[in-house]
Amino acid sequence: MAHIFQAAWLALAVLMLPACTAADDAAPDYRYRLTVEVETPQGLRTGSSVIEVRQIIGRSGSSPLRSQIYRHAKGEAVAVDLPGGKTLFALLRSDNDVEWAAQVMHRIAPEIQGETSEEAFDNVLLIKGAVELPRTFPPVAWIPERSAYPMLVTFGDLADPTSVAEVNPDDLAASFGEGVHLKRITVELTDDPVTSGIEERMGWLANHVGTLVYRPRDVPIGEMPLAHRVNGTDFVGSGQ
Repeated sequence: MAHIFQAAWLALAVLMLPACTAADDAAPDYRYRLTVEVETPQGLRTGSSVIEVRQIIGRSGSSPLRSQIYRHAKGEAVAVDLPGGKTLFALLRSDNDVEWAAQVMHRIAPEIQGETSEEAFDNVLLIKGAVELPRTFPPVAWIPERSAYPMLVTFGDLADPTSVAEVNPDDLAASFGEGVHLKRITVELTDDPVTSGIEERMGWLANHVGTLVYRPRDVPIGEMPLAHRVNGTDFVGSGQ
């Protein structure tokens, strides 16, 4: 009898193999270019970065038929050099989503009526050309409305990580002076290599660990200025 059960289990495992392979194929890795355009009194200034997203399908729960997608971003923040020697950085996170860089393309991918969740994993590849990001993503299922923009920051001194300051995307003039405003942020699929070299701007970044601004122990995290929660990994993602 034991041999019968063993044979039946092996047969079931063989039948399941094509489904697992199909699921893996349905979650391709891809690269996209994140571009930030800023209008200034001296003309348009732009910066861009190529980010790679690795997609992995894992099995959740005890059933091998239940799957879950994991996304990891590799790349670096966008740097836009502005008049007056200042730099605007668009991070790999948004103000309320630390996984923004790994999720943004999936959020704007087209939806096909009637498809399963696993069939939708490769819809990112259907995105054509440069797509301008909306200001916010509408709520989806249990996820509330969120900013579609990456978090924007600048530094009073690039050599001093504690001088980081959050930039309001709706009011760049408050941080960079009159006449400076955000024109648009776009994303576009690309085969270009992943961008590197941001450490040359900030020598401290390669060896930095933890948040850029010290967190006082007596202040709850939720009450701290958002910029105090920024990490070095928000500037450089390893894809792990």
